[in-house]
Amino acid sequence: MDAESDPEPGEEIPDEAAELISGAKISVTVESRKPIDESEEKDFVGMAMKVSNPDGDLVEYRVVGDYTYIRSDVQALTKAMDAPMPPADELPPEAGGLKKVLEGEWVKFNTEEMKKAGQEMGQAPGTKPSPEPSLDAKTQKKLLDALREVIAREVDFKTAGGEDGTEHITATAPFRTLITELIGEIRPLTKDLPPGMDLPSDKDLKDVPDTKVSADFTLKNGELTEVYVDLAKLTENAKVKKFGLVLKMSGGTKPTAPAGATELDMEELMGGFAGAMMQDEEFGESDLSDEGLEEGLTEDAA
Repeated sequence: MDAESDPEPGEEIPDEAAELISGAKISVTVESRKPIDESEEKDFVGMAMKVSNPDGDLVEYRVVGDYTYIRSDVQALTKAMDAPMPPADELPPEAGGLKKVLEGEWVKFNTEEMKKAGQEMGQAPGTKPSPEPSLDAKTQKKLLDALREVIAREVDFKTAGGEDGTEHITATAPFRTLITELIGEIRPLTKDLPPGMDLPSDKDLKDVPDTKVSADFTLKNGELTEVYVDLAKLTENAKVKKFGLVLKMSGGTKPTAPAGATELDMEELMGGFAGAMMQDEEFGESDLSDEGLEEGLTEDAA
């Protein structure tokens, strides 16, 4: 969005990907044995997420019982990400499940088996997986209290009533100041955060614009129903005047297992990926032959 941004070569976002993001809608629903605000991981019995745009559904997954179900529009995604996949009919016979993925069909796999396979891939043979870092209840309360103090100090709130039990709250704060103080409260707990959660450095935060940003909250009979933030305000030189991010809360739908999903096992999945990579390497080698290079250069020159 920043008109003066100058990304490093290879870090640019393709126009297709930017267009996909700007028109995307993400729907998430969860089912729990308890109220959501009282639920822990063991209480969730179903989950579903779908990413769509005006042209249709891009990715959808559901977790129901012991299985995770996935389908996607591979052609649309690979075009947007500029990362083409091999055609389904070019995959080896043992990659039958992966063919279904490329064809946009529902596939499923055992959730626990996939989790174990993922852990084993990142560890040396024979080692036990290390427990994921987690915050104890006392540390969580301390962190929450500190964040509340930052928000109370830096954020201005305005409330306006509406009709039929509707209430609107606008929260406004200087973005850099708020983020810097929030990160400052979290930084001492970095060692207890899950792997991969790297916090921005002080230098990174100095580059963040300190313009005032507002978030609009809508409540219905005391329950939060919508949050709106104009992301264009997060940069001082936006190419667009308005880029709204909207989060809506409503009654969910019960996640159900789709009929006719093709089951993948770990050996088939890994074999399919290996076959796809081999096909891609073969394609790359043949395309880089002297003859291919000469033809490509001739076409470019023309």
